[in-house]
Amino acid sequence: MSGHSKWATIKRKKGALDAKRGKMFTRLGREITVAAKEGGGSADSNTRLRLAIDKAKASNMPKENIDRAIARGTGGGDDGVVMETITYEGYAPHGVAILIDVLTDNKNRSLSNIRQVFNRSNGSMAAAGSVMWQFDQKGYIELPAEGVDADELFLVAADAGAEDCVPSEETVEVYTPREALAAVETKLVGSGYKVADSYLTWVAKNEVDVEKEAGVQVMGMLEKLEELDDVQNVVSNMHITDEIMEALGEE
Repeated sequence: MSGHSKWATIKRKKGALDAKRGKMFTRLGREITVAAKEGGGSADSNTRLRLAIDKAKASNMPKENIDRAIARGTGGGDDGVVMETITYEGYAPHGVAILIDVLTDNKNRSLSNIRQVFNRSNGSMAAAGSVMWQFDQKGYIELPAEGVDADELFLVAADAGAEDCVPSEETVEVYTPREALAAVETKLVGSGYKVADSYLTWVAKNEVDVEKEAGVQVMGMLEKLEELDDVQNVVSNMHITDEIMEALGEE
C-alpha cells in the first residue's frame, strides 16, 4: 500500500498546480459529478458529495457551477451533457500495471488522449479485465495529521469497517472496503475528525520494484495521464521507493 500512499502525496502537492493552471474548477466539478452519480444528489445523505461541495466552496467555485455538476451526476442536467465513468487498463514501461479512471462526456476523445500518452511513453493499453485483477478497489480517506493520534483514529475508523491506517508527518490515510467508505467517513466526521479528501481508488495486490531511472520514467507517464481533463484517478502497482521520491524532488 506504500506505493499508493506516496502517489497520493505527490498528487496532493500537485493540486496547487491545478489551481495555477486554471484546472481547479474542472477537477472539483467532476468530483461533485462523480459523487452525485454514485450516491445521489443530496448532500445531507451523501457524505462524499458534501465533502466535494465543501472543497468547491473553499476554492470559491460559483454556486451555479456546483449545481450544474450535481445535475450532471444525477442525469438532470439541462445542457444535454451525459457523463460516463470508464476504467482503462494498460502497462507503463518496465511492465508496470496501470488503471485510469475517467469521467467523460465523450469516450472517443478520452480514449484518444489516453492512447496518445501511452504511445509517447512507450506503454501499451490492455483489454478490459487483463490488468484490473491485479488491484482491489478500496475506499480512501485522507485527514490532516496535526493534533491527531493515529492509533485512536484507527480504532474509531475500524469500528465502522476500516481496514488500515497509514500515518505520516502531514496526513493520516485510512483505507476501507469499497462498500464501507461512506460509513467510515461518516463515523470519522461525527467523531470530530476533519476529512480532507475521500474517494474510491485502486490498490495493488502486489507491488513491483523497478530501478530508480525506470521509476522516474513511469512517474512521468502517470503524471501526464493525471493532467488529462477527463482523468479522475490514476494508479499503478509500482513500489515508489524513497529513492524514486528523492529523484522526483518530492522529499
